[in-house]
Amino acid sequence: MRGNCQVNITPQFRVLSDQQVEEIYHAALEVLGRVGTRVFAEEGLALLREAGCPVTDDDLVQIPSWLVKDALNSAPGRIVLAGRDRSNRVVLERNRFHFGTGSDCPSMVDPYTDEVRKFAFDDVYDAARISDALDNIDFHMSLGLTSGVPPKTYDRHQLLAMLKGTSKPLVITAVDREGLSVQYAMACEVVGGDDEFARIPLFVVYIEPSSPLTNSVEAVEKVIFAARKGIPAIYTPCTLCGGTGPGTLAGTMVQALAEYLVGVTLAQLARRGAGVIMGGVNSTMDMATAILSYGAPELALVSAGMTDVAKWLGVPMFSTAGCSDAKILDQQAAIESAFSITIAALSGANLIHDVGYLESGLLGSFDMLVMSNEVIAMAKHILGGVGVTPDTLAVDVIEKVGPGGHYLTQEHTRQHFRREMWLPSLMDRQMRRAWQAGGAKTMADRVRANVLDILEHHRPLPIATDVEASLMRIVSQADERYND
Repeated sequence: MRGNCQVNITPQFRVLSDQQVEEIYHAALEVLGRVGTRVFAEEGLALLREAGCPVTDDDLVQIPSWLVKDALNSAPGRIVLAGRDRSNRVVLERNRFHFGTGSDCPSMVDPYTDEVRKFAFDDVYDAARISDALDNIDFHMSLGLTSGVPPKTYDRHQLLAMLKGTSKPLVITAVDREGLSVQYAMACEVVGGDDEFARIPLFVVYIEPSSPLTNSVEAVEKVIFAARKGIPAIYTPCTLCGGTGPGTLAGTMVQALAEYLVGVTLAQLARRGAGVIMGGVNSTMDMATAILSYGAPELALVSAGMTDVAKWLGVPMFSTAGCSDAKILDQQAAIESAFSITIAALSGANLIHDVGYLESGLLGSFDMLVMSNEVIAMAKHILGGVGVTPDTLAVDVIEKVGPGGHYLTQEHTRQHFRREMWLPSLMDRQMRRAWQAGGAKTMADRVRANVLDILEHHRPLPIATDVEASLMRIVSQADERYND
C-alpha cells in the first residue's frame, strides 16, 4: 500500500480561493449594513423591524451582519426534490450537479416550419415532453411563456402544461403570492397533500429581486409565503455588470451576494430552516447592444465564482449554462453551449438552468435543448475523471499483447471499453463515404430529426384522470376571477 497518497476522483476546478470568497462575503455584509436595501412590502419590513433592523421612511433597511449570519446558520445545505413520479429525484448538495431548461422565453422556433412565434400552451407542454425524453435533463422549467391566456394567470396554465408533459422535478415562476399559492395547491393535488409536498417538494419557485438592492412587493411576499409553506425558493438577482451592477466582476458578485442574503434573511425570519437556493444570471451588459449576454465568458466565470461562494456558505447553488446569444442553432450556439455547460459542471453548481435558450434568453429552442443534452452527456463523462488502479493501469495486458499486437480481442478491453469510452448519439463519427451515403446530414439536421421524433412518439407518464380534472378546475377558477 501507499501512504500519504492523493487521488483525484474527478477533475478539479475552482475560480476563487477561500480567502477571496471570504472577502466577497464580508464586502456583501458591509453593503447590507452600511448601504442597505429597499424592501417594498410591509410584511417583509415588519419582520425586519422586529428582528432589530433600522428602517427609514422610504423603506430602506440596513441589515446587521449578525442577523445575516444567523439566517445562514439555519438555512439548509441540502434540498431534495421529486417529480410527480416520486422516484424521479434531484438532490441539491455540495458538488452534485443537475441540468435543466430555463423559463418564460416569449418566442420559440416552430420545429415544423422554422417560424419564430409566441409560445402557446401546447408548445409549453411539448417543451416539457422533450425534457422528459432527454436522459441528461434532470429538471424542467417551462422554457416558454404561455400566451393566449389571462396575463395574471399565465403561471397556472404554465404549471398545468409542465405537469402534463413531464414527471421530472420542476422549477416554476409565479406572478405574485396568489399565483404561487394556487400553484402550491395544484402541486399538493398531484402529490397527494401538503404533508407529502413538505416531505419532498415537487417544485422550487424562482424569485428575482431587482438589482441594484431592491426587493419588490411580489418578490418579498413570494419568498415569505414559500418559507412558510415549505416551498424551496431560489432568490436570485440577474445583475448586468456595468449596468445594474458594478463594472467589475468582483463588485458584481458582492452586490449579487448581498441581494441573495436579503432573501435568505427574510425566509429565515418567516420560518427557520426554509430552503433558499443561491444563484443568479449575472453577466455583462454588452456595451454595444445593452443586452445581458448569455454567451459571454464572464457569465460562466461569475457563475462558477458564485458557486465557490455558495459552497463556502453551505447553501445550494442555481447556475446557468446551455444558452447562447445566437439567433439560430449555429456554430456560435454550439460553442457557447459547450463552454458554459462544461464550466458549470466543473464548478459543482447544483441546479444548472437555461439549457435551450437562444437570442439572449428571448428565444426558447427545442433544437438547442436537444443539442445541449448531448453536450451535457460529454461533460458528465469528463467529470467522471480517470480511474487509476492496478487494473486500469493495464501493465499485465500491455505485456500480454506485446510490441506490434492489438487489444481488440482482449477480455480486458471487453470489460472496460463501454465504461471508459463515451458513445455519442448525435455526434457523427462515420467515414466520409458512409456519411454521404446517409444523406450528408449536418448536426442541425440530426438534432431536428431527434426533436421531431420526440414530439411524434414520446408519451410522458399520464396524470390520473381525476387529478387532471381537479387541476383544470383550479386553473379555470383562477381565470374566472380575472375575467369577471
